[in-house]
Amino acid sequence: MTASAARYAIGIDLGTSHSALAWAPLAGDAAHIALLPIPQRASPAEVQADVLLPSARYQAAAGELGDAWRTPWPPLAAQDEAPAVVGRWARALGAATPQRLVASAKSWLSHAGVDRTAPILPWGAGGEVEKISPLQACASYLAHLRAAWDAAHPDAPLSQQTVVLTVPASFDEGARALTLQAAELAGLPPVQLLEEPKAAFLDWLNLQGSALARQLADSRLVLVVDVGGGTTDLTLIRVQPGEDGADLPILTRTAVGEHLMLGGDNMDLALAHRLEPQLAGGEGQRLPPARFAELVQRCRAAKEQLLAGDAPPAMPITLLGAGSRLMAQARTAQLTREQVREWVVEAFLPDAQLHDVPARRQGALRTLSLPYPPDAAISRHLAQFLALHAGGGDALPDTVLLNGGVFHAHALASRLTALLGRWRGAPVRVLHNPHPDWAVARGAAAHALAGHQAKFQSKRPSAGVDQAPTAIKSIVPRIGGGSARSYWLVLPARAGAAPQGLCLLPRGTEEGARVVLAGRRFALTLGQPVRFDLAARSQGQAQAGQLAPLAGEGWTELPPLATVLPAPPGRASARVEVQLQASMSEVGTLEVRCVAQDDSDQSWLLPFAVRGAAHRDVTPENIAAGADNTPTEGQKGLESLDARLPDAIALLERIFGQQAQDVPPREVRQLRQSLQKLLGPREDWPLPLLRALFDALLARARRRRRSPEHERAWLNLAGWCLRPGLGAQLDAWRVAEVWQLYPQGLAHPQEAANWTEWWVFWRRVAAGLDEAQQMQLLEDVAGCMQKAVQRSGSARARWGSYDDMLRLFAAMEAVPWQYRQEMGQWMLARLAKPDEPQQTWWAIGRLAARTALAANAHRVMPPEAAREFLQATLAQDWRRNEHAMFAAVQIARMTGERALDLPQELRAQVLDKLAASGAPERWMGQLREVVELDEQDRQRSLGDSLPPGLVLL
Repeated sequence: MTASAARYAIGIDLGTSHSALAWAPLAGDAAHIALLPIPQRASPAEVQADVLLPSARYQAAAGELGDAWRTPWPPLAAQDEAPAVVGRWARALGAATPQRLVASAKSWLSHAGVDRTAPILPWGAGGEVEKISPLQACASYLAHLRAAWDAAHPDAPLSQQTVVLTVPASFDEGARALTLQAAELAGLPPVQLLEEPKAAFLDWLNLQGSALARQLADSRLVLVVDVGGGTTDLTLIRVQPGEDGADLPILTRTAVGEHLMLGGDNMDLALAHRLEPQLAGGEGQRLPPARFAELVQRCRAAKEQLLAGDAPPAMPITLLGAGSRLMAQARTAQLTREQVREWVVEAFLPDAQLHDVPARRQGALRTLSLPYPPDAAISRHLAQFLALHAGGGDALPDTVLLNGGVFHAHALASRLTALLGRWRGAPVRVLHNPHPDWAVARGAAAHALAGHQAKFQSKRPSAGVDQAPTAIKSIVPRIGGGSARSYWLVLPARAGAAPQGLCLLPRGTEEGARVVLAGRRFALTLGQPVRFDLAARSQGQAQAGQLAPLAGEGWTELPPLATVLPAPPGRASARVEVQLQASMSEVGTLEVRCVAQDDSDQSWLLPFAVRGAAHRDVTPENIAAGADNTPTEGQKGLESLDARLPDAIALLERIFGQQAQDVPPREVRQLRQSLQKLLGPREDWPLPLLRALFDALLARARRRRRSPEHERAWLNLAGWCLRPGLGAQLDAWRVAEVWQLYPQGLAHPQEAANWTEWWVFWRRVAAGLDEAQQMQLLEDVAGCMQKAVQRSGSARARWGSYDDMLRLFAAMEAVPWQYRQEMGQWMLARLAKPDEPQQTWWAIGRLAARTALAANAHRVMPPEAAREFLQATLAQDWRRNEHAMFAAVQIARMTGERALDLPQELRAQVLDKLAASGAPERWMGQLREVVELDEQDRQRSLGDSLPPGLVLL
């Protein structure tokens, strides 16, 4: 069966809390949209069918579930040694054993601060729990829906139907690309993406049938507020009458809100935080991560009942003990109806003015490493959205549609509509949504059906040819508006100015329309990595090719476009001039192509890099230089650099140039000082200058082998200019190039000083190395450290500075924490010997630190493993050993992440000793609350300063 022979229109709502599938025959009409009952395990002995599939997955221990997890069908990627279950039973199992529950996977899929393709969920779970990636988790829910459909329709598998999959309107291009990947992993056909608020509104439109025009006759601007489990989506839709009163209205989506990770999950967290002191034993006490997760589940169930119209006055929240002390350790707290109104309604929908803006201070609702907004007040976010996109007075929305599970609570719905009415000065009309839990899936099916029928009508055969049925009893109007955002190519920042953006695609560009930057040419190198940094904005109007500073509010950084464009056959690289072409695809994603200037039939699609984006540029550079500014060696397309750069490169050419010059060793040794005389102190060299110098050094890397002095000078300067191995455009390419030097090793290994510079170089760029590269480096440096400690005197220094080997090892943050734990234990054993340097304590502190300085948070050593190292520091005299004291601060500092923070009583013990030892106040502050490292401590932790303007998040 081909795609054109599809029989059904399918709409899928991949929700944070629940997922659903709606369908209709393509030959029918939208009035017959139905929901698919989804078979799922409800208990070890029972399979039930429900139209909602909880978006939850339980990662069981081997043998825990017997064979029950295999029916009605085994979850995607589950194996005998790592069984799993999704849906209702998973949610029930997770309530009792939350450390094995994968929840909010869709929120993680939109979190650019982690590698969303890495096995990191359940977040904070121990090593005994088999983990999966957010991508795999979302794919497993979609795979379950596919299996349910195929079981019910064996003659029409889902892979051959027309499918529309919904996403939050605020999802960025990286999250949309990952959603498409999840659909592909689940075995779905190529899907079209549809924004969830549009889907919810489409469902309401469809339910009106022939009365639609009359129902919207008095509406001019509709606000859709979709608050689900993980996000708040805001959308404005303008309503214009058709050409006559009987025609369907013209609908245009005019604005969408920024990505706002606020929803029912946050409300559950708020209640859990409030009740925690009663259940943990007193004010300031905290529950272990697993117990707190259990409390969140209990609060979720109680919240839904206490916000209902017939709510009881109060409900008990009980946490049972474990094992033989199940009842003896049980604790109960009362959650009252009034408390829920105060802690949920007043906290998340407080009274607000139209001119209010969200607060920026980080609040308490921060957990699971998800980037929740600092202000939990949805009403203030809504006020800011309307002020930006709807103006005031009569320009405010006159109609509102509420969607999402939280609006089952009458108190929340009435508060929101009352606020809108007060801001407008007149009541707003509330569109009745009879089924908010599955409106999105139904709307997606209606969209799929309408799209198919529109294509059919446009391709109707001539008279006399058999035709499919054309009677359409209900027609849902299309919601126009095109792209909800404008998309911008990030250009370099000039001195003292904000980075600029070049508009690639204006807001409102319709799907399928292609925009070519005809007046701009770019020079690309085929066979080498290409990277474009992008930003998006949902405010204001722009023209394609327009330049604007990326300053002010409303800019969203997107994952970069990054790939290696293939070189012509038989050539390692080639240079080509291209134009950029951007479009909003029919699938619903941004597409950017490079089109050859001299052959428009030759083009390259640039994919989004979505594997992990924890490190951000503060002052981006443009890696694709305009053809009228062809990059010279060492510049790589930078528009403006220090005018003294040519003189600096001339110095490098004198030392490392192709023509061997009679340069005395002393001049080679003084290269760094000579450059500082020319460019100023190296600590002040800006990031573009550093990378330009590194590129010049890389081009001359072969000549580093001329003498021991040449090699030391090259390693010292190149490492400084590439540190920390990421943070600037093309850094991934630079690190890949320099890694090719690693197998070559030192040209002068008999020189101990060269070994020292070798270790320092790799420590400085270590953050840019991947896990496999760091593992190889770790094994090599560990071997040299082992050899060094087995010798004494001058023989010990054969492989360079032992301290620098220690520092390099501690910088290996991308390797699994178990390896760092093993090396830390080796270091503790070494500290028992009198000749071990105090610097070893610094390395231990870095290995067991609560926050990674340049890696994803799931690489951090868990608290139970870090305790061993903290106890060792506590045994030291901190007045005489500041290295051990600083290590204790790094191991015990507070992150706000329950899965990473050490128990409060242990932090209190460290605080007491810090105070008795005369520690700086800023160190003690790091244990009392979540604070950023200041520049002095960050430099001490890294072992080097960061380039000016570069921030690692």
